[in-house]
Amino acid sequence: MSLWTSLEPASATVDPGSSTRVRLRVRNTGDVVDEYRFEPVGDVAPWTTVEPPTLRLYPGTTGTVELTFAPPRTPDAVAGPNPYAVRITPTEHPDAVTVPEGNLTITAFSEVRAELVPPTVKGRFRGRPKLAVDNLGNTKVTASVSGSDNGDHLSYEIRPGNVQIEPGRAAFLETTLKPQQIIWFGAKEERPYTLAVRRSGVDPTEVEGTYVQRGFLPRWLATFFGIFVALAIAFVMIWIAYKPQVRTSATEQTQEAGAALAPSPSATPETLPSTAESPSEEAEQPAAEESKSDGGGGGGGGGGDQPKKPTVKPVVPAKNVMLRNATTHMCADVPGREKGKINEIVQQANCHEEGDNQYWHLEVKYPKGGPGGAPLFQIRNATDRFCMDLGEFGARPVGTGIAEFRCDGTKDDNQLWWVDKQKSGDYWIRNFASNNKCLNVKGQNGGTETRLNIADCTNTDDQEWKIIHPSKE
Repeated sequence: MSLWTSLEPASATVDPGSSTRVRLRVRNTGDVVDEYRFEPVGDVAPWTTVEPPTLRLYPGTTGTVELTFAPPRTPDAVAGPNPYAVRITPTEHPDAVTVPEGNLTITAFSEVRAELVPPTVKGRFRGRPKLAVDNLGNTKVTASVSGSDNGDHLSYEIRPGNVQIEPGRAAFLETTLKPQQIIWFGAKEERPYTLAVRRSGVDPTEVEGTYVQRGFLPRWLATFFGIFVALAIAFVMIWIAYKPQVRTSATEQTQEAGAALAPSPSATPETLPSTAESPSEEAEQPAAEESKSDGGGGGGGGGGDQPKKPTVKPVVPAKNVMLRNATTHMCADVPGREKGKINEIVQQANCHEEGDNQYWHLEVKYPKGGPGGAPLFQIRNATDRFCMDLGEFGARPVGTGIAEFRCDGTKDDNQLWWVDKQKSGDYWIRNFASNNKCLNVKGQNGGTETRLNIADCTNTDDQEWKIIHPSKE
């Protein structure tokens, strides 16, 4: 062996995200001038640099190179002792390779990140968000999760309650939120809450979310019930007040009729009117003839055989229809060919009758609930079963984009629409909750993949739609 080496120190410690240096001394113990190449090897080699990378030494002389270790602050820099080595290759004798070894201890660090998916959930009796917990440190993490809110409006069920997460991995926890009290009537209420990821010796990691609690019955139903009760009470009171008057009037008329028919004391049988010539019979005879004439005329005219008007099939409800814009000639579409997702946008695209996700169900929820008794319906995608939605609740402003969400079907949300036929034979599709604004293609004559939104209704833009039953149906 024509080479002598020494690591100073042979063992070192470094924090992730910082660096440390080790000196490597090399002596040429041979009898010729030689050049040596240095190459770090082992698990920590990606974070190791050698300066200078080569060293030329005369016989009997000593040189020094520095090894710099800079592990990143990521889970890849595993905490604990990590052996390292440097391969030294002489140029004159390439087979005489020397590999001095040392030990590098990487200190531990802990970092946890938590995220709610989705951050806002809606429901009447419960909500089910997921909590994602990521271990961004270089040691295993043991944590527990608990929930809280101001006013204790919610109870929390978290599965599992405790998790162990390896470095660089994530754990998903199922969370069930249940309101302490049910809202039977009235508008929705927002319940902010906090989930805390707790670890020993450090402050908890908190993530905030919102549970939107809906009323069990919509407000319109409570209003309708109140009006119905008021009308029923008014009807009973009028009936009670009117019934005695009817009886009194009938009694008076009967008494008057009896007085008119009763003979006077001085009248003789010869002066009494004959029953055969009574005015009642004379009045009944023309009435009977008129009735007979009307009956015969009706039978002879064949009024019962008149042809019936043809029945016009209503445009809603409908299944597996395509909504094609009369201006752009493109169809309402969900991006991609697979099923859509919650909050996925609804756009227009070239129509494909052979499939894709351009088929929609127009499902009537209130047969006479719209303006002028028009049926209100929700627009459900036939592929992913989600409905066209404007986000949040209630009326939304002009320009609000159309997206997909779980179908609600109540007037509290903004998923109900009605059709308004135009002179062209096509339809405006109008949103009931948003002041009857029209389904629209964003911009003027937008191209493919242009998002749909709502806008003021007009016949000069691209707001008229054809409701098409494809031939494959």
